[in-house]
Amino acid sequence: MPKINVLFMQSQSYFGADSMIHGLLMRYFDRQRLNVHVACNPGSNGEPSASIETLSNIPELHLLPTRFGVSINSQLKKEIVGQIASEGIPMVHDLGRLVRYARKNRIDIIHATEKPRDAFYGVLLAKLSGARCLIHLHVKVEDWISPMTQWAMKQADALLGVSAFVAESAVEFGYPAEKTFSVLNSLDASGWDPALDGSQVRNEFGIGNDVPMLVVISRLFPWKGHTELLKALALVKQSTTKFKLLIVGEDDPRATPGGGSYMAQLKELTCEFDLADNVIFTGFRRDISHILAASDIFAMPTYEEPFGIVFLEAMAMKKPIIAIESGGVPELVEHGKVGLLSAYQDDAQLAMNIIKLINDQRLRQEMGESGRRKLDQYFTPQRMADEVEQVYLSVINPHTRLRTINPPT
Repeated sequence: MPKINVLFMQSQSYFGADSMIHGLLMRYFDRQRLNVHVACNPGSNGEPSASIETLSNIPELHLLPTRFGVSINSQLKKEIVGQIASEGIPMVHDLGRLVRYARKNRIDIIHATEKPRDAFYGVLLAKLSGARCLIHLHVKVEDWISPMTQWAMKQADALLGVSAFVAESAVEFGYPAEKTFSVLNSLDASGWDPALDGSQVRNEFGIGNDVPMLVVISRLFPWKGHTELLKALALVKQSTTKFKLLIVGEDDPRATPGGGSYMAQLKELTCEFDLADNVIFTGFRRDISHILAASDIFAMPTYEEPFGIVFLEAMAMKKPIIAIESGGVPELVEHGKVGLLSAYQDDAQLAMNIIKLINDQRLRQEMGESGRRKLDQYFTPQRMADEVEQVYLSVINPHTRLRTINPPT
């Protein structure tokens, strides 16, 4: 059987969560069955992009630096026009080079994210080269998705959601079910050691080893559930005052479009709910593994989360999870085994779940062990790569039967 030739689109210069997932695919695809290429933003002003620096470390990856032109995200019209004037000709030149490259290397699949330039370039390149285009969806499909991406999704040969929840959102939005697939994300657990000593974090914030410590890690905006968590903790405090919550992360501009700080709003709520002595705001941190090592419970009642890599990180560190039954979360956090789930806006049940884990150290340990075991058995980069390869085969040959691996129960 001939090898599949896949070309990834990496138009953004930064290396975010979706880039990390695509990077794992590029690394773990079996080179006996696939040839892997990536068109990658080279950076600007003589400085290499974070994307090209990271992807350059992947063995047997054919990397093609490509100027994708202006990004329309968070820019003024004047800035966009100026960038088009300076980058338009190089962009057209690199598009032509990409078409020739795709034809020469007989690319079968163009793999893009839902980022507007990724998706647009992916579809255009597929049409000009005879390849098929797959758009990998890392977010719920809703009206806010850019018109360019919506157009590209209609033209694409396949849509791939990071969870069944995401895939179903695309179908509900009007995209054909027969060309929509889902493959759950994964985590390279090799860098996550549950035996790591977290005492330095506890010492930094003056938290004793006998104090149950909860942590939530995310960018600060309402959908991550910080407000709901504080409401639940106000109820928890009626039963016990012996707990601490670390809120890890910085403000996300999407939280307060008109200006202001969501962190400031949350700090006001901690005072309103009499939680000032229980809640610590750490701001942005890079030592996430140490923070998880120091914690007893990972709590993030996020609403309509597409997937949530941070839940896998908590599982890697053997931490039980508090969350809500919403979005893609139930697809990875099994209630009663990996953590405890409650219904959306059920603050009382959320509080009861937290109290249950605070009071039961043995249950915390059992759930933590179960989470790491599930991660090692199922949420692996190799499983994800194998399943995406099966999707490729189905896109190239629609008569191919899709084979998936079910999560362990």
